[in-house]
Amino acid sequence: MIYSRFGKRALDILVSASAILVLTPLLVAVALAIKFTDPGPAIFRQRRAGRDGEPFMFYKFRSMPVDTRNLPSDKLGDVQLTPVGSFIRRTNLDELPQLFNILRGEMSLIGPRPSLCTQEELIAARGANGALRLRPGLTGWAQVNSFDFMTIDQKAALDGDYAARISARLDFKILLRTFAYLRKPPPVY
Repeated sequence: MIYSRFGKRALDILVSASAILVLTPLLVAVALAIKFTDPGPAIFRQRRAGRDGEPFMFYKFRSMPVDTRNLPSDKLGDVQLTPVGSFIRRTNLDELPQLFNILRGEMSLIGPRPSLCTQEELIAARGANGALRLRPGLTGWAQVNSFDFMTIDQKAALDGDYAARISARLDFKILLRTFAYLRKPPPVY
């Protein structure tokens, strides 16, 4: 209880601020690579459903052409990526700007991945199982347990399981499993 009320947020601030400081040269290099290889901004902004379903502005490095329509991750297979986009998506470098979302308190290191505001079925399922009360995460229990063709209900169930069992030990376990997850090909939806 103390961890979920105070320790988790303190850890988010400490880790995100430290990571931003250490990774600044990499953040700048990725932003310049995007700018020099494709017209448009380096940062992609999108409204996502946050804690209690409140929308917030979510940041990523842009991996798709400007004006690509908003799609959930399971519908991205048909979208053409930018020259740098496929590399930063495969290495998950595109997710690094979310460190600023974490520092601002809009996200956490660990939690359900922020959904599009239009993913009403997923938001409703998270609302029913308690996962919607959490800050969205950079990584989460559903991500490290993901598998090919995972359904929205299965994803939401894992998010609800995390919300019911949240602890420092579980967060540490998810962080360790995230490093293994990053070395696997992403699941197919």
